[in-house]
Amino acid sequence: MNQPMEWALSINYLRQVADQLTEMGIDVAPWLASHELSLADLEQADTSVPWEVVRALFLEAEAITGESALGLMVGERLRINNHGMVGYAAMNSGSVRQVVELLERFIPLRINLVMVSHQVEGNYLNLQIRELLPLGELGPFLLGAVVVAVKNVLDFITLGNCQVAEASFTFDEAFDRELVRSLFRCPVRYNQNWTGLSLPLEVVDQPLRTADPAAFEHAEKLCERELQNLVSDASVSARVRRLMLAKQVNFPSLTVTARILHMTPRTLHRRLLDEGTSFQEILDEVRHSLAMEYLKSQHMTIQELAYTLGYGDTANFRRAFKRWTGVAPSFFREGNEI
Repeated sequence: MNQPMEWALSINYLRQVADQLTEMGIDVAPWLASHELSLADLEQADTSVPWEVVRALFLEAEAITGESALGLMVGERLRINNHGMVGYAAMNSGSVRQVVELLERFIPLRINLVMVSHQVEGNYLNLQIRELLPLGELGPFLLGAVVVAVKNVLDFITLGNCQVAEASFTFDEAFDRELVRSLFRCPVRYNQNWTGLSLPLEVVDQPLRTADPAAFEHAEKLCERELQNLVSDASVSARVRRLMLAKQVNFPSLTVTARILHMTPRTLHRRLLDEGTSFQEILDEVRHSLAMEYLKSQHMTIQELAYTLGYGDTANFRRAFKRWTGVAPSFFREGNEI
């Protein structure tokens, strides 16, 4: 379990899920054992759990509890000291904006399934949380947990006065309204085009009383070093795949990808061949993965999906999908309708 994982979650967060289940009176040992994990594994520091295992465990946890808001409840358990050096840096930040920028850079150190970005719209800064890997039916669980955890960080650094104006989610209303009201204490919108928190611009640059510039600089340097180690440990194919998933539309060409990764196209091609793959194979894998999740979500027509994945002709997408799965996209969607 100590090997670097391409798509993974810190075991610290899995431990929080286990603790929540325990508080609900559930014996977590069988839940973990079904995926070759134990209670002792949860105490291992600095390890990660592969995405396939995370996905299965979280879906099973929801099924066991029957609790649609389990993700929110797990997120509420996460305090600033649960986020390692990233949390320590946030604790000593000089402003809310500095924390937002910190999360944008270093959230992969804690969870590499999502990315953070921000956008200023009118009088608000929108802190946006976007899934890098299509989360499908697990979206409400994981994104709900991340949004609440981020709000907890903001509450801590502002001494409970972060003044979130609104919370947004891309999915349908999925949580208990009373619980949502108590956790967010602000309007919560569903079926939006982004997930995250809206913050009044007037508060994001106010100096924080908990700021410690020297401690922040030290923590930031440690985060930077850890991030460099993470990047250097990743294979070239993993970096290319992550870049494509971050885009999800308008996939960069081989030439553009090589430039982003500071290589020549020829070097990138050779490095991928050395790893037993090619740029086109990775592109096909990413398109395949995204197509299956988007088809399950029912939110796009086949034509819209083909365009989103970069196919100029819907017929080409249909042929590619049948090559990947053996069935037409419409047949696959019908089999996954709820």
